Amino acid sequence: MIINNGNMEHALTSEHRDDAASRIGMWLFIFTELFLFAGLFLVFTVYRVKYHEGFHLAAQELDVTIGTINSIILLLSGMTMGISYLAIQKGKNKLTLMMLTITFLLGIIFLVNKYFEWRVKFEHGLYPGSTELISLSKGDVMFFGLYFFMTGLHALHLIAGLIFITIVIGAVIRKRVHSSKYALLENCSLYWHLVDLVWIFLFPLFYLIN
Repeated sequence: MIINNGNMEHALTSEHRDDAASRIGMWLFIFTELFLFAGLFLVFTVYRVKYHEGFHLAAQELDVTIGTINSIILLLSGMTMGISYLAIQKGKNKLTLMMLTITFLLGIIFLVNKYFEWRVKFEHGLYPGSTELISLSKGDVMFFGLYFFMTGLHALHLIAGLIFITIVIGAVIRKRVHSSKYALLENCSLYWHLVDLVWIFLFPLFYLIN
């Protein structure tokens, strides 16, 4: 019996990959997250109908300008993420790293803007549990409760996306992600577009309410 040691060694050291399963897993995760936010959107709609006037007045306290700027920032980050995905397929690692870095920085800018927006609300006592908010109508209480919960949940998803991007950047630098192996970046791109998509619904829901 002849044993090919070279082939055995290669078989033992070869990396197991299942890109299709990785993509399916990410899509399943995305669908579960979409169901989560869809449920929250439904809750918001129910209370908006019930407390229409209170929601309308409470929405006037939000800064539409900051909300619009953040929307533009996330849309731009979606574009740079898309470019990074196309770049890695063509073997343009430097362009991939540049676009991922820009995406990361845009995400940070979004969070900084959101921090300043939240800080203003806290300074005015418009946050869940505050004495000022409790003294207002039920519509105000429900609006700001949902506002902080839903935008806060979105911010947590964005932070997770920034961590994901950092991991992908490291993988590209170490050449673990390249033109013939980019499932990790593809999944990162899908996740980031989820973050974009959720905000596209959150922005008009809270900032453009009438």
